[in-house]
Amino acid sequence: MGHARPLNKRTRNALALLALALIQACATQPPPSSEPQPAPQAPQPRPAQPAPAAAAPARQQPPAPPKPLDAANLPPFDGDRETLVEPLRGVKRIDRTAPVKDIWQRIRQGFAMPELHNELVRKHMGYYAARPDYLQRMFERSRIYLYHIVEELEKRHMPTELALLPMVESAFNPLAYSRAHASGLWQFVPGTGRRFELKQDWWYDGRRDIVDSTNAALDYLAYLYEMHGDWFLALASYNWGENAVARAISRNRKARKPTDYSSLRMPRETREYVPKLQALKNIIANPAQYGIELEPIPNEPYFAVVDEPPDIDVALAAKLADMPVEEFIALNPGFSRPLIRSKVTARIVLPADKVDVFHDNLAKYGRDSLVSWQVYRPKRGQRLGAIAKKFGVSIAELKRVNGIARHSWRVPSVLVVPMNGAAQESIRTLPIMYAPPVAVHRGVRRIHIVKRGDTVSGIAARYRVRVADLKRWNRLGKLLQIGQRIYIR
Repeated sequence: MGHARPLNKRTRNALALLALALIQACATQPPPSSEPQPAPQAPQPRPAQPAPAAAAPARQQPPAPPKPLDAANLPPFDGDRETLVEPLRGVKRIDRTAPVKDIWQRIRQGFAMPELHNELVRKHMGYYAARPDYLQRMFERSRIYLYHIVEELEKRHMPTELALLPMVESAFNPLAYSRAHASGLWQFVPGTGRRFELKQDWWYDGRRDIVDSTNAALDYLAYLYEMHGDWFLALASYNWGENAVARAISRNRKARKPTDYSSLRMPRETREYVPKLQALKNIIANPAQYGIELEPIPNEPYFAVVDEPPDIDVALAAKLADMPVEEFIALNPGFSRPLIRSKVTARIVLPADKVDVFHDNLAKYGRDSLVSWQVYRPKRGQRLGAIAKKFGVSIAELKRVNGIARHSWRVPSVLVVPMNGAAQESIRTLPIMYAPPVAVHRGVRRIHIVKRGDTVSGIAARYRVRVADLKRWNRLGKLLQIGQRIYIR
């Protein structure tokens, strides 16, 4: 046999490189082909295998879910026990089951309206906080009404912020009367009052009645909330009118603008209406923060209703209840004359602790001795001076008890006049409710007292307002009277 010829060095290197390339090619996965691959063939069945001698174990079932614990049959706790003496460090605990003693706390617990945060709220918070005396007078007047209002709100499941609304409307003055002819705690205008069945006649004005006007106001607010589904819009409607708010919403909707309270164009008074309520809410929620002292008000009924009283003088009814006539009027501001007529109203309102006193004293009087006023129908052409002289009173007193404006000389078709000396004696002590309605001046910046030499144009120039505005705000004529009050807005 012949011997193989040995490979030279160049050939050996070439073969090594070729072997290395083949090894790498085998280790590298081929790239996926863009062409469709043939479907894989189904695997051929294997021949059957003989069964094993032992049977396969049964498939295990999932464990059943644990049964719920029976709270009545729990095993006793045997772990470590530790008593937490102060579980919420620094947080005051409130027992909601304990009876609330202060009506202010009851109001706070019922706050349910959304919060409003804007510059107007801060402005009015500063205004109120800077006038603590004004707030205290308003809070003091509210004492006799708040329990009743909160009770009615809770019956209707309404936010207790609404109990503060008379602070914005009337400063809790039941005799308040605005230039728009709105009257009472809730400031009903005549038309809306009639719509909610508030009786208004020469003898009686249901818009000032505490019970009737509160029912009407809350019914109206509930209706407005159902209309809008938004308390801010409901309040704007209460102040501005539901039709006016509906038109403002419609304008924004057509312009594809938001229709919430803050986005609507509205008068300045309405724009500031909700911020005023929010400012009062903030102060009452935390009076100490604003330097306001909020005296507690007992969370109990202040007044009770006496049904079917007899015809009786207002002054005598107050006397029989052993209370000042001013306090009687504060609870019964609906009476427009010094005589209560049972045909006109079916009830009077008295402090809860004075009802028995009233009935006991009433039993001592005969029916004929309860009235010292009578109805008088002037004859054609008869003047106020002649009527006043006939019944032994001054013209000013006759005007006062009949609600005749001080500068008016028109003779009404019906008057009340004294029957005897008792009426003449009481006429000088009757409260101002029988005078022409007292206007509520909203947003008054300054009050100018007219002095000798003052003119309308001079006052307007002094306070940098227009003469037309000054006349409109005060219903001024051509002449001013010394001592007259001029309101600057």
